[in-house]
Amino acid sequence: MNHSFTVYEQQIRKQLIGWEKELLKPPGMFEKTSRALQTRINQAIPEKVHTAITAAVKGIVQTALFSLDYIPKNEPLQDMSLASRDQKAEELIGFYKKLAAAEGAGTGAGGILLGLVDFPVLIGIKMKFLFELAHIYGHSTLDYRERLYILHVFQVAFSSQNKKPELYRAVVNWPQTVKTLPPEDSYAQHIDWRQLQQEYRDTIDFRKMLQLVPGIGSVVGAWANYGLLEELGQAGMNCYRRRWLDEAEEKSKTT
Repeated sequence: MNHSFTVYEQQIRKQLIGWEKELLKPPGMFEKTSRALQTRINQAIPEKVHTAITAAVKGIVQTALFSLDYIPKNEPLQDMSLASRDQKAEELIGFYKKLAAAEGAGTGAGGILLGLVDFPVLIGIKMKFLFELAHIYGHSTLDYRERLYILHVFQVAFSSQNKKPELYRAVVNWPQTVKTLPPEDSYAQHIDWRQLQQEYRDTIDFRKMLQLVPGIGSVVGAWANYGLLEELGQAGMNCYRRRWLDEAEEKSKTT
């Protein structure tokens, strides 16, 4: 039989259609202009700064994927409605946005040196948020495949418009994507680290590089971090919503 969606679940499905359309639209003039401006900003930043940022991205992502450092102590939530999960997710997003903003304001006030410290700290905050979000929607991050799902969600949030469709297809078709994944002990060899780092840096550079400018770093740092967590929160929540709805419908067909 077909899954009987509640009114709330039907509303979320409709919202997801609109969000996905916006997510997957081709890059417009604003995106192209922003990319050109980002390139100019990048050229004004010392190469050693870029090297430090790149190393931070790779280090934090590797730690998240291949260690137990970010795994929440609480068990994944079971037997809970989508509405209840969404409520908990909204509370989690609110907490992490405030945390990221406070951290960004503190390091932004310190100029370029403390601004550099903010990059790995912010990535760590994002990863911890996604790990906790996974448990809210019932998925155990002890399973390395779930940690890879988190990486895909991270990339959906922080990749160029040209890359988002391919990444989002992998997320939506996760049961098929999982079948193509290599074993845990060799997965790191299959990650295109250069692409991952470059996409992430290019997506956040415009806001985060302004944080390194003396005099405005504190305000920009708080604004940038808050906005970046808001974007990640929306992408993460919607990916897990879509997965929950698809899995609920699939289960109903086999009962």
